[in-house]
Amino acid sequence: MAVRPPIRKRLTSRWHTLRRLFGQAPTAAGAATSQVIHDYFRHKAHGQGYTLSHSQQRVIDCMARHAAMLMSGSSKTLPGLYLHGAVGRGKSWLLDGFFRAIPLVEKQRLHFHEFFARLHQGMFKHRGHDDALALTLDELLSDCRVLCFDEFHVHDIGDAMLITRLFKALFQRGILLLLTSNYPPEGLLPNPLYHARFKPVIDLINARMQVMEVGGPHDYRSQLPSHAQQVFTQGHYVWPATATQRQALELPPHAAPAVSLPVGTRLFQARLREGRRIGFTFADLCDQPTAVMDYLELCRHFDRWIIDDLPLVGECSIAVQQRFINLIDVLYDQDKHLTLLGQHSLRESLGGDAIDLARTRSRLGQLVEIRESA
Repeated sequence: MAVRPPIRKRLTSRWHTLRRLFGQAPTAAGAATSQVIHDYFRHKAHGQGYTLSHSQQRVIDCMARHAAMLMSGSSKTLPGLYLHGAVGRGKSWLLDGFFRAIPLVEKQRLHFHEFFARLHQGMFKHRGHDDALALTLDELLSDCRVLCFDEFHVHDIGDAMLITRLFKALFQRGILLLLTSNYPPEGLLPNPLYHARFKPVIDLINARMQVMEVGGPHDYRSQLPSHAQQVFTQGHYVWPATATQRQALELPPHAAPAVSLPVGTRLFQARLREGRRIGFTFADLCDQPTAVMDYLELCRHFDRWIIDDLPLVGECSIAVQQRFINLIDVLYDQDKHLTLLGQHSLRESLGGDAIDLARTRSRLGQLVEIRESA
């Protein structure tokens, strides 16, 4: 009986086939690209030990069609792809797989927070120019043909106005846009005071993107072996944060004095600063009017984070809850080691009304829990 070559060799062989087809037979190149996308996901799911859900398979089929048309040189304008659904249903896994599998160099995959921070910085640099947005996109995207945004959401009306301009500019440039969100388009910017003003971009998404829900009964996030390789998941949740626990983990004392730390043009108060290690209280980072750009800047300089005095989040204002959600998003996406300390169990601590807290609970649930024995 003939022995099949290993998966990697089979996929490598198919890549060589693609290279021979490009520029010679567009239809054949498109079909081969579609097969590469399907093969990639089938082997990835098999290697991670689970079966693709019906909704995941539908998305993969759609992604394969998009990739085939893109690589065949079709002049047809491709609709973007908007994936939404509950936490842990595989949205980011699908986006990452498409990005890795499509045989293109001109592609970018970014957490939306990170891209939006860069966009703000670029437009500030080009302030006063007739079209600061276009200049900034020229710098950020260059010859990009496929742009993937993970964790797209909108909570600020100021951001919403810029996002409307951004999406129009991306579609005008013919960039294939794929994004994931916990929200369907109609659920973006849920604040009733501002939702109507965001309606133009919701209509634009529905008109220019294929909206697909990634559903199913299972939360795959905790089942994927690849997460064991993440630095973030090697972090700890420590409660009730006694002096003995602190000493065992070489953490600063509870009443450690503040250390001034410049971040951009602002001054933060930290409780510990040692090389690439930084410590804050929850209040230091979330009770103050901090922003995603602040967290990203701090991540450039610090890899090991300590956040002390986690309160009962449900008793905090929605603004404070949202800052905490944004902070954990950034630490997770930047793959930083986190030690989080609180007085109560994580489940008790993470109550609250902010919709995105479901994602925060899922991510923090991957930390190693350290509880002092009674």
